[in-house]
Amino acid sequence: MENKLEFEAIVVGAGPNGLAAAITIAREGHSVLLIEAKDTIGGGCRSAELTLPGFIHDPCATIHSLGVTSPFFRSLPLADFGLEWIYPSAALAHPLDNGRAVMLERSVEATSDQMGRDALAYRRMMSPFVENWRKLSYEILGPLRIPRYPFIMARFGWYALRSARGLADRLFKEDRARAFFAGLAGHSIQSLEKLPTAAFGLVLGASGHAAGWPVARGGSQKIVDALAKYLLSLGGKIVTSQAIGDIDELPPAKVVLFDVSPRQLLGIAGKRLPEGYSRQLRKFRYGPGVFKLDYALEGPIPWRAAECARATTVHLGGTLEEIVEAEEQVWNGGHPKEPFVLLAQQTTIDPSRAPEGKHTAWAYCHVPNGSTFDMKERIEAQIERFAPGFCDRILASTVTTPLELEQYNANYIGGDINSGVQDLKQLFTRPVARLVPYSTPVKGIYICSSSTPPGGGVHGMSGYHAAKAAMRDLGG
Repeated sequence: MENKLEFEAIVVGAGPNGLAAAITIAREGHSVLLIEAKDTIGGGCRSAELTLPGFIHDPCATIHSLGVTSPFFRSLPLADFGLEWIYPSAALAHPLDNGRAVMLERSVEATSDQMGRDALAYRRMMSPFVENWRKLSYEILGPLRIPRYPFIMARFGWYALRSARGLADRLFKEDRARAFFAGLAGHSIQSLEKLPTAAFGLVLGASGHAAGWPVARGGSQKIVDALAKYLLSLGGKIVTSQAIGDIDELPPAKVVLFDVSPRQLLGIAGKRLPEGYSRQLRKFRYGPGVFKLDYALEGPIPWRAAECARATTVHLGGTLEEIVEAEEQVWNGGHPKEPFVLLAQQTTIDPSRAPEGKHTAWAYCHVPNGSTFDMKERIEAQIERFAPGFCDRILASTVTTPLELEQYNANYIGGDINSGVQDLKQLFTRPVARLVPYSTPVKGIYICSSSTPPGGGVHGMSGYHAAKAAMRDLGG
């Protein structure tokens, strides 16, 4: 008689996707073990005192535009396990040099009213995606497949399969709308001249209108803590401080899912993978990295455009032309003198993250993969450009370089927080082109990280889809 396995499934890596995979399997009644190399779970979704005691920072993700609308997260009772979303009155601010800012309001109309002659074009572009956000999010947060909602996807494709620069030039006449859209698309971490960077701007804009860009009260760690508590309630087991360097170190199981990038998968399980598949994994392309600063502040950021204080996310880059030029330089291996800076000011809506009257913030810019260039002065110059006196309010700060980000999370190769370029060649064929991208040619071995569709972000959908694929080996 065959010996009963202690665990039918093992998941290696306890980031949001690893947790999502483990939960999906446990909900189907299968025993599952989740193993994490670090002493805390979370991957790119942790919180810690990085500057001074009492100042809670998020080393990576803070603003969860897709987390709150993730079809997987919506199916979980995470509020029962301590997760509380907090919403700013405006999702995003994009200040301009004239002392004004374009604000991403929940209302498409209120947002478009700030855009002058481009108001109608913005409404026509964005309204259908906001009205059909549930359908659109189902389609884009998954692998390439026959659309369940073909009409909204056809409309999305007409806009999305373009470069951000190309779509902005086609639709908008004034600097306000053009700059605003460039900032949204800048989250693609690519040259904004490349296809399909327009898709990133559309998705982030629509999600902000449809659901907002919330933060987790108390820090992003609260998200993974809630996921972990739910997994334990289902009978799952979590082990931390156990790095896996070789697949043979794992106990026997029917399936193993790896919340790791292709480089780590090769290192851990490469001896079991066919050479052809391994060769394709070695060709996987990683994108630009991130240079990040975390701040403890003695007061709120002194924005020249006062309305910026209403948003937890602020895009600092000026005009579309400036942002395009900065991101093009990064894509080509350079370090822009005026980088496109993404800033989060969490304590504007969550004062629990700092001592009374004090504030936290972080800011980062994109740099070439593995860069060792110090961007601190250039980032702070961009902040001062739109918030004169900012540096006078700094109590303490920490620098995280691309290589330090990789040390923090091994999936962030060279500081690439998306775990791989998300261009047309690698958006749906990540990590390799397969009918089921989460499977490998070896039965029972799967990959469930952000290096699989739909890619980066705290939404758990890569883990969810990988676990569903693995069910065929679990008899479920």
